[in-house]
Amino acid sequence: MKKITRFLFYLICIVSIISIVGCVNLPDNDANGIGKDKDNSTGGNIENNDTENNNAESSNHEDNTDNGEEGSETVSKETETDESGENENVEEKNKAVYVRCKVDGLNVRTGPSTNYKSLGFINKNDMVVYDGQDNESGWYKTLYCGKEAYVSGKSDYTELVEIEKGNETVERVIEIGAKYLGTEYVYGATRLHNGKGKLLSGFTTSAFDCSSYVQYMYYYGANVLLDVTTRTQYVQGEEVEVDSLKRGDLMYFTNESRYNNTGIERVGHVALYLGDNYILHTASDYAVIEPISKTRWSYLMSVRRHID
Repeated sequence: MKKITRFLFYLICIVSIISIVGCVNLPDNDANGIGKDKDNSTGGNIENNDTENNNAESSNHEDNTDNGEEGSETVSKETETDESGENENVEEKNKAVYVRCKVDGLNVRTGPSTNYKSLGFINKNDMVVYDGQDNESGWYKTLYCGKEAYVSGKSDYTELVEIEKGNETVERVIEIGAKYLGTEYVYGATRLHNGKGKLLSGFTTSAFDCSSYVQYMYYYGANVLLDVTTRTQYVQGEEVEVDSLKRGDLMYFTNESRYNNTGIERVGHVALYLGDNYILHTASDYAVIEPISKTRWSYLMSVRRHID
C-alpha cells in the first residue's frame, strides 16, 4: 500500500512540473504570433498608400478625361495588360515604341508612383520613348533629361504607339536625342563643337537650342559634323523632296519673326523627323517629341538628308 501511495505521489509531481513548463512557453508563442500580425498590418498599409498615390495622379486630370464612370480603372488595367503583351511582338518587328500622352500636364517622375519627384511634364499628343513597364505599378519606364523616368500607364492618360524604324545609324541618332527629352531650351546654348569637330568648352547636356540639339545627336549618333546655326546647317547634306521625307531627315523651317526675310535669312528652326507626322526637336521651352502642326508645315523650307 505504501508503495502504491508513493508511486501516485511521484506521478502527481511529474504532471505538475510538465504543466508549469508548458505555461512558461505559452507567452513566447503568443508574442511571436502578435509580431507576425504587426508585420502583415504594416505591409497592408504600404500597399494601400501606393494605391492612394496612384489615384492621386489620376485625380490631377479628372477634368481632362471623358470617361468618369466606375470601372474605368479595370478597363485601364486590362488595356495595359493587352498592350504589354503586344510589346513583346512589337519589339520583334522593325518598330520603335513610344508612350503618347492623352492629356495636358502629365507629370514625368523619377519613380513609378506619385510619391516620386516630378522631372517635368508632357502635354496631349506629346510622346516619350517606351523603355518597359513596371510590373507592380503599371507605370511606363522612359528617359527624361538624361535620366531614367516614369509616366502613368493608365489608359486614361497614355497609350503605346509604334513608328517604323530607320536603319541602325538613324536609330542611334534618335536614341541619343530622345535621352534628353525635357531638357531646357536655351537660345544660343553652347555647341558641342565648332562645326569642324573641335569640341568647345562650356558645353553641357542640360541646355540645348534647336541647332545645337541636332548637332549633338548627329555627332555622337552618326559621326556627322553639322555646323553651328540653322542657317549654316541648312546648306549641308542632300536636299530631298518632301514626298520622300523619311525617319532621321532634318526639316528646316522659317518662323513668324523671319517669315518676311529673304534667302537663307528666312531659316529659323530645325527638327528631326521621326515618322507619322512626328518630330524630335526643341523650341522655346524644352526638348520634345510632338506632331507637326499645320502652321509649322506652312513654314517648311527644306528637307536635308545626312544618312542614306
